[in-house]
Amino acid sequence: MLTFRKALLLSACALTIIYFFQSSHSKATYPGDIEHHGKHGDAEAKDTVHTGSAPQPTKAHPPPRGVTKDKKNSQQTFNSVEGKSLQEQLRYLYPYDPDGKFPAYIWQTWKATPASGDFGDELRPQEASWTDLHPDFIHEVITDETAVHLIRYLYAAMPDILEAYNALPIPVLKADFFRYLILLARGGIYSDIDTTALKSAVDWIPSDVPPSSVGLIVGIEADPDRPDWKQWYSRRIQFCQWTIQAKVGHPVLRNIVASITEDALRMKKLGILSKKKIDKSIVEFTGPALWTDLIFNYINNPEYFKIENGGKNITWEAFTGIETAKKVGDVVVLPITSFSPGVGQMNAKDIDDPMAFVKHDFEGSWKLASERIKPVIG
Repeated sequence: MLTFRKALLLSACALTIIYFFQSSHSKATYPGDIEHHGKHGDAEAKDTVHTGSAPQPTKAHPPPRGVTKDKKNSQQTFNSVEGKSLQEQLRYLYPYDPDGKFPAYIWQTWKATPASGDFGDELRPQEASWTDLHPDFIHEVITDETAVHLIRYLYAAMPDILEAYNALPIPVLKADFFRYLILLARGGIYSDIDTTALKSAVDWIPSDVPPSSVGLIVGIEADPDRPDWKQWYSRRIQFCQWTIQAKVGHPVLRNIVASITEDALRMKKLGILSKKKIDKSIVEFTGPALWTDLIFNYINNPEYFKIENGGKNITWEAFTGIETAKKVGDVVVLPITSFSPGVGQMNAKDIDDPMAFVKHDFEGSWKLASERIKPVIG
């Protein structure tokens, strides 16, 4: 006979089983299907160019707490990708969800935090501009010492990356590498400490572009339309890396982290990973030349995009002289005015222009003199 006591116990047991069943399915992460979802999103992105001028504000999204979507393949572990390429290991460690949201992080690096008396009064208005215009974002200024511990935490499963980071002999190399590493793992915005935010990042994407369709936002650093451009810049169109916005795991970040790691370990093995012996310039090793090349490689890669325009590659000609944003696949390219307003050259407008988003003061105090920006005159 089913008594009330027995019925109560059976009901409690049933509810407990249902709770644990739902809990395990809602919290579990299944990396295999994350990759399937990411590839699907990449493959569906078309090689089309969009323009827009009137940005539409969007609500800031909180930083991610980890992948929460249900996944099908729960059997894949990190051990299953050991021995594969760095790109494949990174694809597993920090998968790219093209339909995800931009994390509400702002990352900057400096010798001291704003709470320290050593921070520097001249930098305080610039640092504060990011917090003022992004009140819902988490804004972190990371010191060199903290960066070491953070990278060790984020990439504990990838000793090659840790070895490469620790072996870099020049501060600028580590500064470059850190921005890619932090954006790959946590996403959000990286911006140099000598930059001033002029407009909130929620206004950077044109109004006719859904934020869910964008995974990477970059600006043009240089568009030197003159015959002697090679004397000043490494590429005819050069994308800046002093300000970048990205979603976690974006393939361009994955590729640049792998490239720097492999080059660093190669040079270390050869005994030339030192300030005077490295066989690449900084701009080619970790800087804007490499960054520019890998962005162009990505938007021309048929693995991610349907190549249109008669099968021709997208080159610098697609971006020279642009005055509004252009979207190719999941990459939004901003005109030179957006991140370099007021430089007085290459058709960059002033800081009060509607497309002026970030002002860069080009301090470069941590750079070698030979690697700093050279003004183009005439």
